[in-house]
Amino acid sequence: MTETTFPYSLTRAGVIMTPEDGNVHEAEGVLNPATGHAPDGTLYLLPRLVATGNVSRVGLARVVIENGVPTGVEREGVVLEPDRGWERGANNSGVEDPRVTFIPRLGLHVMTYVAFGPLGPRTAVATSEDLREWTRLGPAHFAYDDALDVDLNMFHNKDTVFFPEPVTAPDGVESFAVLHRPMWDIGEVRPGEGVRLPAGVTDDRQSIWISYIPVSEVVADIRSIVNWRGHRFLAGPQFAFEELKIGGGPPPLRVDEGWLVLHHGVTGVIDQAFAQQSKVNYAAGAMILDADDPSKVIARTSVPLLSPETEDERSGIVPNVVFPTAIELIDGVHYVFYGMADSKIGVARLDHTPAH
Repeated sequence: MTETTFPYSLTRAGVIMTPEDGNVHEAEGVLNPATGHAPDGTLYLLPRLVATGNVSRVGLARVVIENGVPTGVEREGVVLEPDRGWERGANNSGVEDPRVTFIPRLGLHVMTYVAFGPLGPRTAVATSEDLREWTRLGPAHFAYDDALDVDLNMFHNKDTVFFPEPVTAPDGVESFAVLHRPMWDIGEVRPGEGVRLPAGVTDDRQSIWISYIPVSEVVADIRSIVNWRGHRFLAGPQFAFEELKIGGGPPPLRVDEGWLVLHHGVTGVIDQAFAQQSKVNYAAGAMILDADDPSKVIARTSVPLLSPETEDERSGIVPNVVFPTAIELIDGVHYVFYGMADSKIGVARLDHTPAH
């Protein structure tokens, strides 16, 4: 497939959430939300709320739907605070960029989020039955694989999201799969150590990896969902709009062609790894993974499905950012929720145009 035959497109549907005047939790923006349905079917947004000093929390807000289109939210408070020591650093702290996947096999919402602690960003996992009360299961742990010649636990990791259904892992075991994005530059926290790459990897740009957790282990003990193995490279920067790096977006969506994965592609210049950026451009792309083996990419967009073009997307805490993080089916139509310039939250309609 090429950009002219890729069977999905995005069309803007408006801004759904902006910072609330006087709300100290939102002084530096609302962005990059997760979504989920409460037990009664109500659709909720779980936005990242950023307070002064770049301290992030996860909020809860009911989505207002008018004529089948999400148009706004009604806030219902904060559901996750950076109140654990490993979520609080000296110069940056928070629970950031939640992604929520409802996994029917478990009957649970599984949230992955970035715990920004003393050593920088790490992927963490929490679960909930109702979107309001969350049980932390702690940071992800990567099983050692001698073939990679690195310990993935040494590296920062972000943009993590679970598949909603079990898949067959490369070793033939029924497993839950998870996408994540390791960051190979150890020098960011230990000057002089530089970049360490896994065996067989020659490109140090941040890319999407996939790992697995056996279903039987998670069913026996939910705490096992943080123990990941079978790590392998999935996709890296390939086209002009993702020249700097790529990272995962919403939970993968099962479609006719396989698994639809929206991702972000980044161009520009990063001045410091963990500082707010002003010289980057984030756009939304997509790829389709094989239905039976999601470690295989069978198609991807060579141009963005959505780029920062509106004033809300071009001006904000971090200018020029479109950052998709959630997909929901509303009255038979899929809508994508995305961060706008690290300041607001937008929504776009996902359209399917089968290739002829």
